[in-house]
Amino acid sequence: MDKFRMVFQFLQSNQESFMNGICGIMALASAQIYSAFDFNCPCLPGYNAAYSAGILLAPPLVLFLLGLVLNNNVSMLAEEWKRPPGRRAKDPAVLRYMFCSMAQRALIAPVVWVAVTLLDGKCFLCAFCTAVPVTALGNGSLAPSLPAPELARLLARVPCPEIYDGDWLLAREVAVRYLRCISQALGWSFVLLTTLLAFVVRSVRPCFTQAAFLKSKYWSHYIDIERKLFDETCTEHAKAFAKVCIQQFFEAMNQDLELGHSHGALAPAPINTAAPATLDRVEEEREKLRGITDQGAVNRLLTSWHKCKPPLHLGQEEPLVGNGWAGGGSRALRREVATYVSKV
Repeated sequence: MDKFRMVFQFLQSNQESFMNGICGIMALASAQIYSAFDFNCPCLPGYNAAYSAGILLAPPLVLFLLGLVLNNNVSMLAEEWKRPPGRRAKDPAVLRYMFCSMAQRALIAPVVWVAVTLLDGKCFLCAFCTAVPVTALGNGSLAPSLPAPELARLLARVPCPEIYDGDWLLAREVAVRYLRCISQALGWSFVLLTTLLAFVVRSVRPCFTQAAFLKSKYWSHYIDIERKLFDETCTEHAKAFAKVCIQQFFEAMNQDLELGHSHGALAPAPINTAAPATLDRVEEEREKLRGITDQGAVNRLLTSWHKCKPPLHLGQEEPLVGNGWAGGGSRALRREVATYVSKV
């Protein structure tokens, strides 16, 4: 149990390893789902191809979208794509890198589904059973005597052994072996091509555009870390804001109770003696607010963060007046603002 907890904590701390683990689990799940799926070919001309195309294409699309949904970077990519430029320009190369990174992981499960489907051969058999060359594999002398609709209806029943009655024209086992052989050849070719493509994308591409690749990768990681640190800072500020508000509420209630007791005749007014440790904690919580002490200021700060993110320059000598941060003031205030920007 402790080892499992350590692995889970490692995956949580490492976003890339976590997503690789999720994609691997989805790939295994796709293979298990296909093995548990009850494939029932309609064995009707015109319906076999549609049913097989749906089985081959619809589940991979669902798995691809599910892989994108489970990736936390989808919301980050959408936010970075739709946000106003403000004081920080948007880099299309970073957006492309983020999308390609998510798409590569999300495509693992669909690729496994397509490969397993082709290697199994049932879907291909159902789709192309009407295209079997009867003249080469069966009784070629009888095939021309049958009308085309009747021949198609007869061959469409090849995937269904319980209703197939055309052994006099074409042995069912011959047609099944022929189509499954082609399907498995296509399946292994698909696996080989996807493996080569993955190798090219992961290994060869950075060798040609190493500088651009490193810059895109760096700023993609920066955007992810910046969002996490901003969420942590917002959580810390909200916690401090809530503590101060609750403390002020109870202090006001305490004063009301003291005034009520002072006007009564039964009990004297209690002496309000606040402990120094309590006052220190209150001051510490107030310092965490960084001067943002009302709802309007918080809303303006969040709006400014979305519209005018600070430029990526840590040596700001002048305060960012139009960026939602406090402008003017002394040099100490400027250093405090710069420190806050660098922390966020």
